[in-house]
Amino acid sequence: MLREHLFEAGALGLVSAILGIAVVFALVTVISSRRLAAAARQVAEAFGPDPAAIDRLGRLSPSAHAIRPAMQRLDRAWRQHAGRTETQLAAAESVIAAVPDPLILIDRQRRIVRANAAAAEFIGPAAEPRDLAGALRNPALLAAADAVLAGEAARSVEFTLSVPVERVLRAHFAPIADSPALDGATAILMLHDVTTLKRSEQMRADFIANAGHELKTPLASLVGFIETLLGPAHDDADARERFLGIMRQQAGRMTRLVDDLLSLSRIELNEHLAPTGGVDLGPLLEEVVRGLELRAAERHVHIARTLPPDLPQVQGERDELAQIFQNLLDNAIKYGRPNGEVTVTGGIGHGPTDGMAWLAVADRGDGIPSEHLPRLTERFYRIDTGRSRELGGTGLGLAIVKHIVNRHRGQLSIDSEEGIGTTVSVSLPQAVTQTLALQSG
Repeated sequence: MLREHLFEAGALGLVSAILGIAVVFALVTVISSRRLAAAARQVAEAFGPDPAAIDRLGRLSPSAHAIRPAMQRLDRAWRQHAGRTETQLAAAESVIAAVPDPLILIDRQRRIVRANAAAAEFIGPAAEPRDLAGALRNPALLAAADAVLAGEAARSVEFTLSVPVERVLRAHFAPIADSPALDGATAILMLHDVTTLKRSEQMRADFIANAGHELKTPLASLVGFIETLLGPAHDDADARERFLGIMRQQAGRMTRLVDDLLSLSRIELNEHLAPTGGVDLGPLLEEVVRGLELRAAERHVHIARTLPPDLPQVQGERDELAQIFQNLLDNAIKYGRPNGEVTVTGGIGHGPTDGMAWLAVADRGDGIPSEHLPRLTERFYRIDTGRSRELGGTGLGLAIVKHIVNRHRGQLSIDSEEGIGTTVSVSLPQAVTQTLALQSG
């Protein structure tokens, strides 16, 4: 019994000793932790946002001094990371603002959270997040946005906006990493205005169709006459003479059409390059008039010129300027009244054409209805197709004039009044040497 009591007493003493040691260890650990925390707070206070606080390091405790190098490295790394993050964020903001095309960021709820200045034209100011459907109401566009937000890699779609003017836009959606710096945006939308491209494609298609039609008609006539001459009219001298005359007329029409097409293509190819030479309009116009005297005599039309003697040189290419006035005078002779007069006047412009030299060609024809005036410079546009073809027109004359004037950085205007006649005016910049001489004088 005594032995059992002694064993129990020894066990209790051992347990007490172990508990005492544990308590002492715990106290030491707590005290060390508190000292370490206090030291960390001291160093943290010293490395706060104010760099001048480092001067207080001399009053730190030994524990704080011990962890100071690690805290310094941590502080330096944190500041570098923060600086890089701010630089990257500023660069991203600059890129978004500099993109010329509309750029829109949307979040998971399909709300617009950010947009650049170019996008304001389409969605208005992005002051507060709002649903994309409130700014761009197009089913195909919204379906593409939903698909990308649901996890699809990317989606592109074309759609049309009808207000304030009709435009065709190509939208491209792509997912981006969710970032607080981007206000929670998870997808990016870029818009490209492809209206000009679509119109050019349509104009090209119309051009090919019209050119093919213009060539098809005289070719069909030639084939028909050739077959007739080889068949029933093989020995008919009168029919042969008559058919050959018509065939020559149709062949000439095709030649003029091909020449005009080649001329128009060449002018359009160089339209972005302004000419640099100087041309005297007076002598040039006299040369063009002499070349058209026979054609004018056939319709008993007189060409009257009233040009000032001091008409300055213009900046341009002589052959192209001659083509302008040849086309304008030819139209005036063709569409003016027989036994009438075509007048050519000139001078120095004022107002929008201030300082530019201008020439105007006026006929005394039937005039042109006002609804046709805006389209007169379109390729193959004719008011009276039958009459135009009968008079040898290709439908490209004024289109060529427009592109030459554009290349010369000039201005073209057409005024017409039914029953009175039509006036076409061309304004051209003065030659550089002429302008410098006027300024020095």
